[in-house]
Amino acid sequence: MKKIGFKQISLLIMLLLTFFILALILEIITHTDPVSLITNVLSHEIGFAIRLSLITSVISTLICILVSIPVSYAFSRYDFPGKTFITTILDMPMALPPIVAGLGLLLIFGTSTAGQYLTTVGLKFVFTPLGIVMAQFTVNISLMLRIIRSTFDGINPRYEYVAQTLGCTPFQAFMKTTLPLAKNGILAGSVITWSRGMGEFGAVLMLAGATRMKTETLPIALYLNMSSGELDLAIAAATILICISGITLYLFELKGGVAKLY
Repeated sequence: MKKIGFKQISLLIMLLLTFFILALILEIITHTDPVSLITNVLSHEIGFAIRLSLITSVISTLICILVSIPVSYAFSRYDFPGKTFITTILDMPMALPPIVAGLGLLLIFGTSTAGQYLTTVGLKFVFTPLGIVMAQFTVNISLMLRIIRSTFDGINPRYEYVAQTLGCTPFQAFMKTTLPLAKNGILAGSVITWSRGMGEFGAVLMLAGATRMKTETLPIALYLNMSSGELDLAIAAATILICISGITLYLFELKGGVAKLY
């Protein structure tokens, strides 16, 4: 009788884990009949949640891109005092539970002097869609920084040096050599960041609250409908989030995935 080796055990564990996660997904998707699912997906409330989630997640992802490209480049190319300490601080949102980040945001924008001043000039973050964008940005910026920094680390800086010897300024060399080479990493990071923004719950709940038809993103819609016993609407929201996660992760893997970016 052939002995079971490490390879077979590893494959068996992998298949069991895959089956477990697939069972969770299928249980949600198949819990209601297709007609009821489509009806609830097309409902006014879920439609509002989809639109709000799309708008806020796209805006927060664009902000993450604009911030993370120069910051990640600085970490990848330059040495400066306190680099390890600053890296640790910037990684904190990725390690903290989102609800803790949301509490910090609520205290900053709700009770601090800076938050009160921003409110007086029209930038109100507490219990508003603007707070959703801020919560998504805060939770996701660390992941975006990690992905893009790893992308820049994998690009030889000699390309920029050669471009500068041909007459380019440092900024022109970056724009014409490094940034085009980093496009796959930036795209992959943007896709996964957008997906996480669509599904962000804890920080959004703390800062923007859970108000129907005002700050109701898809995760908030799931939470509110489960709390009120509207299981079909909650399943509709969950199904949309599952589809978004599956598609974005597939696209992420097509662009190299985590293994090739780190």
